[in-house]
Parts: sequence; C-alpha cells; structure tokens
Amino acid sequence: MSEIISYGFMQRAIFAGVMVGILCSVLSLFVVLKRLSFVGAGISHSAFGGVALGFLLGIEPTWTATFFCILIALLIGLIKKRGKIQEDTVIGIFFAATMAFGILLVGLSKRYNMDLFGYLFGNILAISSSDVKMVVAVSVIVLTIVGLFFKEFLFYSFDEEMAKVSGIPTGFLNYLLLTLLALVIVVSIKVVGIVLVSALLVIPGATGRQISSNYRGMLACALLVGFFATTGGLTISYLFNLPSGSTIVLTATLLFFLSLLKR
Repeated sequence: MSEIISYGFMQRAIFAGVMVGILCSVLSLFVVLKRLSFVGAGISHSAFGGVALGFLLGIEPTWTATFFCILIALLIGLIKKRGKIQEDTVIGIFFAATMAFGILLVGLSKRYNMDLFGYLFGNILAISSSDVKMVVAVSVIVLTIVGLFFKEFLFYSFDEEMAKVSGIPTGFLNYLLLTLLALVIVVSIKVVGIVLVSALLVIPGATGRQISSNYRGMLACALLVGFFATTGGLTISYLFNLPSGSTIVLTATLLFFLSLLKR
C-alpha cells in the first residue's frame, strides 16, 4: 500500500476518489429515499452532450458539461412540475436526446479523440491538480448546502406532500437537489465515467437502507461504502491493471450484495 501512495498521480486519484465517494454517498441518501435513481442516470448521460460540445468548440469539457448537466436537471424539474407526463418519461426523453446530441457533435468534429472515452468510462489516474481543486470546490459547496438544508431535504425526501403542507419550499428544494446532483455528477465523471457515475449515486444509499432502519445509520453506512468502494476499487485497479471506474463500481456492488446477507 505504501508503494501505491508514493506516486503523485495515485495520491491525487485516491484523494479525488474519496471526496467523490463522500459526495455521492451523501446525495445517495436522498436519491434512494426520493427514488431519484433514474434522474441520476438521466443527468449523468446528458453530460456526454456537454463534453462533446466542449471538444467541438475547443472549450474545457468540464465547464460545458457542468452547464449542460445543470440545464438538463432544471429542465427535468420544470417539465415534471408543469407538464402532463410522468417524470420517468421526461427523463427518458432527455436521456436519449442528449446522448444523440453528443453523438452528433462527435460526428461533426470529424476527429477521433481518446479523451472523450476517458469521460465516458472514467480515467481517475489521469486526474490533474486542477481537477482536484474543482473536486474540493464542489465538495465545499455541496456539503455546505446539504448541511444547511439537511432536515428540509430529509423531510422532503420522506414525504413531499407533508413537507409542502408544513410550509417547506418543496419546489425550491427539488431544483436545488437536482442542481447538486448535476454538480456532483460532473466532478465524478473523471473518477468512474459518464456510463457508471449514476451507480455511485444509488448503491451506497441502497446498501445503507439494507443495513439500517434510520437515516443516521443509513448515512453512516453509505459513507463507509463510498469510502471503501473508491479506495478498494482503486487498489484493485492498480494491482491488476484494470479500469478504475469499473473496479470502484463493482466493489460497491459487492458491498451491496454483502448487505443482503444481513436480512
């Protein structure tokens, strides 16, 4: 283990991975309670359109992906509120449309770019110092907001109608939670990739739900899953020369199946 952390790229990878694991685990509490797993998948896949737009325009893909993800997240919330169709239908439409948009932009660029596949499937070992700074900045923003509105988010996630009757601004909380999901998804892309990032927003919370019947225990278990999945997955990736995104998600999945033995 000492050999692994002696390299600068591994230090950055482990730090970014742990921070992303914490962020995803915290939000997975609300994703599981509010049944937003498909929302996470829809927003994460919409990032492909933003990344492809960045490559086409010659702009840092992280910034275009951030704008794109937040826009899609807010549109999902808006159409859900004002439209006459179910939320899963709205997400399905954006899921397909944004992926198609991304593929179209890749075709327009008329060049093959390996970096694009790093965003699709993750490349945590290539995380730079600027990527680490962005992860830290987003972590501070997201964890501060969650800390300030934790009780409101929890009440809203358990019973939206009762929360609304009690005077809690559920509409504001919905848009805020979607925005936080978009931010976390963007910084998680380099760790596990667009294809797999939604798993980290579901598995820790689902594992915590299996083990604990109260939100404190559920959150604690989710955080432990996020930590051990990222550190364990990275170690396996390094030792056996395997894709880090897949090993992280599969480690989290293994922990989920182990939690099933409790019942």
